Parts: sequence; structure tokens; C-alpha cells
Amino acid sequence: MSAPKTPPTTTLQYIENKTYDEIAVGDSAELTRTLKPQDIELFAVMSGDVNPAHVDAEYAKSDMFHGVIAHGMWGGALISAVLGTELPGPGTIFLDQSLKFEAPVGLGDTVTVRIEVTEKLEKGRLLLACTCLNQHGKMVIEGVARVIAPREKVRRPRVILPEVHLHVQGAQYARLIATTTGLEPVRTAVVHPCDALSLSGALDAARQGIIIPVLVGPRIKIEAAAKEAGCDFDAFEVIDAPHSHAAAEAAVALVRAGKVDALMKGALHTDELMQAVVDSALGLRTERRMSHVYVLDVPTYPKPLMITDAAINISPDLATKRDIVQNAIDLARALKIDQPKVAILSAVETVNPRMASTLDAAALCKMADRGQITGGLLDGPLAFDNAISPAAVAAKGIVSDVAGIADILVAPDLEAANMMAKQLIYLAGADAAGIVLGARVPIILTSRADSATSRLASCALAQLFINLEVLTLS
Repeated sequence: MSAPKTPPTTTLQYIENKTYDEIAVGDSAELTRTLKPQDIELFAVMSGDVNPAHVDAEYAKSDMFHGVIAHGMWGGALISAVLGTELPGPGTIFLDQSLKFEAPVGLGDTVTVRIEVTEKLEKGRLLLACTCLNQHGKMVIEGVARVIAPREKVRRPRVILPEVHLHVQGAQYARLIATTTGLEPVRTAVVHPCDALSLSGALDAARQGIIIPVLVGPRIKIEAAAKEAGCDFDAFEVIDAPHSHAAAEAAVALVRAGKVDALMKGALHTDELMQAVVDSALGLRTERRMSHVYVLDVPTYPKPLMITDAAINISPDLATKRDIVQNAIDLARALKIDQPKVAILSAVETVNPRMASTLDAAALCKMADRGQITGGLLDGPLAFDNAISPAAVAAKGIVSDVAGIADILVAPDLEAANMMAKQLIYLAGADAAGIVLGARVPIILTSRADSATSRLASCALAQLFINLEVLTLS
């Protein structure tokens, strides 16, 4: 029996040089690259060069080139890549480089970099002509490089570069907050804002025109928090309450009296606030079950990702899950998502009678077919990867209008939703805004770990939701 053949290795798997003795005048090497927005962004991050001609499309329209162009040294870096990897290759020592920039390189331009040995000098030195031509054959960069060529042969496995994801922290939330421009601010009872974070978050939202805060809590503690935060709350109403429990009850009473249209959690535990909200006699219950919705800005996901329910319903039954789904759809529509794609999650993507979550998923999808859930496009059961990864969907051959591109992830229970959201926050660097729906008014839930932008985004969710209700009623 013959030994199995070793598959041939390709030159793409290895990087190999040409020594000084192997090189002749006239030898050349080329590299072709098309300029993408990510190239400009990554070069700006690496170099710190944020000249608006390269990174600000609005400014670049009025610049002499009438559009975003590459950094000049992006082309210089391509020349360096050819010298260091192709000719002479590994072991090359750069001595000097002259460059003349003849024309700009714009987004979508394809640049061919060519270097050619023009002279062999003593002591292993080479002169090389360097040219960069665009797709029209126009010279964009030309120059001369002087290097020391390697004397010894080098052949090494080509290093696989890390995958880079560029993400502007809070960019999706900034767009969300921008959509509230022109909307009326929402009168909001801020419950027990007795630390610097919760008070400053509410006042920041007021300055943005998102809410009009009514501060409910011990005045002396609110004053201390304001002093710590270095902010002034004199322009806003304060309702003195002796402690956090009393503040929650007073805030709920403001809602029932029609004096505020939203609640915002301050420096008290979520359970303490929600106990007043769900009080059977004086609370804010409606016919629909209350549920929490996270709206996450995940660096590796191209749009806001909603996860529910991570804070209210521990082990929801089918009827409760129906309300959880409808609450999330209503919020998504307030965020201008016309037909949100809803993935009902389980551990698998097929119905299994021994897994209750798969049965619930199938039932919820049928409820949507029969009009018991409206406004969204449902599919399930779907595993997490099938809900958010087009590659996973393709690998498993799943045919779905939701799989791989979900807007909303509905977890089987609170534990799964909470762990999923916290993993995205702490391992994937996601920002998290959050809101409770299903009560008479939206409830803005924030935590000490939330950034200032996340707090503003949570307030913006309430403002947009309330304005959607106003439009619907009108």
C-alpha cells in the first residue's frame, strides 16, 4: 500500500526572499490593492492621522478632490509590503525612500504597486524604482528605494493576520439619539437619584431635550449627589421622599395622577422599583405582561440587537412569551424598524417534543400567523448562531427571512437572556440600553456599569416609544 501523498504547498502559504546574489537588474514584483473604507479607517487608527480629507466625507465633498482620499503613506506602506515580502523579501533592510505623490487615490480605486531593480551597488545594496498606477494607468506615486538585500535564503510560513473589526463606540446609539431631534421631551419621574451617576444621567438627558426630569427622593441626598457630580438641578422639580421605597411609591403615584409619562430608575434596586410598579392596588399594571428589552450596540453586529426578557419574567409561559414578543416588536417599530425580524431562541433549530422551548417557539410563530402577534416577522426555534450569523445559516442550509439577520432575540427564560446579554456586554464590548414595557408608562432601567451614552440611549428609547403611541392614537 503506497503512502498517502502530501498535498503540494502553494507559494501563498509561504513567504520567500531573493538574495542579493540571485537578484539581477530588471527584476520586478507587483501588488494590486483596491482602496476600501476600512483601509482608510484602519490606517487612521494605526497612525493617528485623522485629517478630515481622509475620514470626514462631509468635509471632503468641499475639498479640492471632492471626496475622501487615501492617506498618502497608504501607498508608501504598499511599496514597503512589496519590498518586505516579495523583492527582495524577508531580511530586507530599508535604508531610504523617496516618494512623489502625483495624484490622489480615492475610494474604490485599484492601485498596482510595482518595484523594479535599477542598480546593484556594493555591500549588498540595491536601488529600486517604485511606481503606483491606478486602474486608469495614471501614475499616483513614484519614487526610489534604497535597501540592503539579504545574503541568506529565507523561507517561512506566511503569517495569518488577525481579523480586524472597526467599531466606533456608541455610534449606533448616537444615531438613535439623533432621531429624537424635534420630539417633545418626556416628563419623567427619576426615582431616588441619590448618586452622581443616576443624577447626572438624568440631567444629561434633560440637556439633550429627551426628558424633563422630576426628581423623586430625599432632597438632602440629591443635593449631595449633585455636589459630587458637579451639576445643578435647581431648574427641575424635586419631590422630597424620605427613602427609596417611598420614592418608588411617590413616582408611581405621579404616573397615576397623569403628571409624568415615564419612570427612570435611580440609585435603588430594580426589584424595589418594580414592586411599586406591580402593586395590585396602586401599581401600573395593564392587560399585557411587563417585560424588559435590551437594545445592544454590538461591535460585530451591523445593526442594533434587541434581547428580551433579561430582567422581569423568570420562567415565562407561552402567554407571557406572547406579550414579551409583542412588547419588543412595538419598541422596534418605535425605532423605525418597519417589520422587525424576531428570532425565537432555543438550543436547536428543529422542534423537539422533549425541549419545551422549541414547542413554545413553534407555537409563537403560529400565533403570529393567526394575528395574535402583530407587526413583526417571526421564526423559531433558532439556535443563537443561526439567528445572528449568515455564515451559520448557509452552513446548515436554513431557509428563513429571519435567520442570520435578526433584530430581536427572544430567549427561553430570564437566565438565558441575562447571560446572553451580559456576555455580549463584557466579552464583545457591547453597549446596553434598556427599557421595561407593558406597564402604563415605559420604565427606563439603568445600571452603574452603563456609559453616559447608554443612559441617554435608554431615555431616547422611552421618548421614541411614547411618541409612537401618540402617533398611533392620533
